[in-house]
Amino acid sequence: MEENSAVEHHYYYPLPSSAVKADPNNNDDYKEETCAEEGSSHNKPSTLQGRSDLNKYALGGAILASTNSILLGYDIGVMSGAVLFIRQDLKITSVQVEILVGCLNVCSLIGSLASGRTSDWIGRRYTIMVAAATFLIGAILMGLAPSFLFLMVGRVVAGIGVGYSLMISPVYVAELSPALTRGFLTSLPEVFISVGILLGYVSNYAFSGLPNDINWRLMLGVSALPAVAVALGVLAMPESPRWLVVKGRFEEAKQILIRTSENKGEAELRLTEIQEAASASITNKDKEGSSSNSSNNSGMWHGQGVWKELLVTPTRPVLRILVAAIGVNFFMQASGNDAVIYYSPEVFKEAGIGNDKHLMGVTIIMGTVKTFFVLISAMFLDRFGRRPMLLLGSCGMAISLFVLGFGCTFLKFSGGMKDEWVIVLCVVAVCATVSFFSIGLGPTTWVYSSEIFPLRLRAQGSSLAISVNRLVSGIVSMTFLSLSEAITFGGMFFVLGGVMVCATLFFYCFLPETKGKNLEEIEALFDDQAH
Repeated sequence: MEENSAVEHHYYYPLPSSAVKADPNNNDDYKEETCAEEGSSHNKPSTLQGRSDLNKYALGGAILASTNSILLGYDIGVMSGAVLFIRQDLKITSVQVEILVGCLNVCSLIGSLASGRTSDWIGRRYTIMVAAATFLIGAILMGLAPSFLFLMVGRVVAGIGVGYSLMISPVYVAELSPALTRGFLTSLPEVFISVGILLGYVSNYAFSGLPNDINWRLMLGVSALPAVAVALGVLAMPESPRWLVVKGRFEEAKQILIRTSENKGEAELRLTEIQEAASASITNKDKEGSSSNSSNNSGMWHGQGVWKELLVTPTRPVLRILVAAIGVNFFMQASGNDAVIYYSPEVFKEAGIGNDKHLMGVTIIMGTVKTFFVLISAMFLDRFGRRPMLLLGSCGMAISLFVLGFGCTFLKFSGGMKDEWVIVLCVVAVCATVSFFSIGLGPTTWVYSSEIFPLRLRAQGSSLAISVNRLVSGIVSMTFLSLSEAITFGGMFFVLGGVMVCATLFFYCFLPETKGKNLEEIEALFDDQAH
């Protein structure tokens, strides 16, 4: 008991200032790194201008964590084609198709909400394993499903795993990454989502020639393989240093920070900043009347009290952070991107492509284009910043959706004439829509929602924002076909284009730039807006 008390007492004090003022081995280099880490005006150019600036240890951890996102991407891509064969094999209606497709997104809401508290309790690393294991069970159930009801059960389980994955991967990467490469590294989950979508399209194409009672089962069941790989990959990953600090495990956190920093002096400075931020957060909580429970403030803290701070008694900066995080997640899915990808064969059919094999081939092209542009965006996020990429992406999506709406409307009322130029225009517009999504909302949403919350609120705040993401995605996916039948595909795309105009205005007014800032500095950006 005395040993535990000593650890808890030590939690409230940062390292001595003499330990972080200078690096005796290379003081000049250290000063340069300190300026860069603090986001000063003397920053070095974007780290992506030189490959040597990417810390290999942080990059390895980010890649291992981000591979978890392949699971969602694969499901989005593979369901777009598998649902065509499921409908034929199980004789289900359009409404059942919408429920089947959208239920994964709605059920992922459960995983998103639970993931925040889970990751505060058992750590970021093991929460990634929980996500992969849950999705693995769901994939096996879907692949073996003898009926529509059984298939739905598999979708529900897989959805919970997806919800865990969507929250924890960006949060883990953001907490592991150095400030100047955080944008690139935290956008890797979206890169792997795009890779998963492409793999899903390839799976559709590869298995589409098999009998209808086999092909869709293989398409869905194969997703168990990456889930196993992710679960095993967790064993090679370090824990989040910020989570370790909250738990009072300072030496472990310091060793990880040393490996993700340029030198020992920078690591000690980062550790001190993290300790001060965590200690200040807990001190503020104590002032609200919880000082009697101070034993919960270090190793025994598991995320209790966060929901109250977020939803009942938020400070003005926290409220602004919550609005920004929920807003960017809302518009990510209100853009209709997931629905367009889920129902891309239906969209391309409406655009005039009738052959099933051709449909699968066009979706592969779309997936390739999407993956290419998300890689481009990831490489430029730390150079140009979050806001410019968001604004470019949302403006581009608005224009592309309006063009797509025009093309679909023209084909709808052309009296059966299928002008080739209009078909090409529609295909290009769909590819442009997903490309601009990959430039802006796709990667930036995960980066932004994982980096703007203070340390104490980060896991559960991100889980709340991503729960909104999942809820909106489920609603859009489960109503897309019905609404398109009611107002035509052209009308639906005009509505989505209008949504993206609103999104552009929201991003311009409510989202400050976070490029180059430490996670511990970002809350002040929202505080400054209040003045």
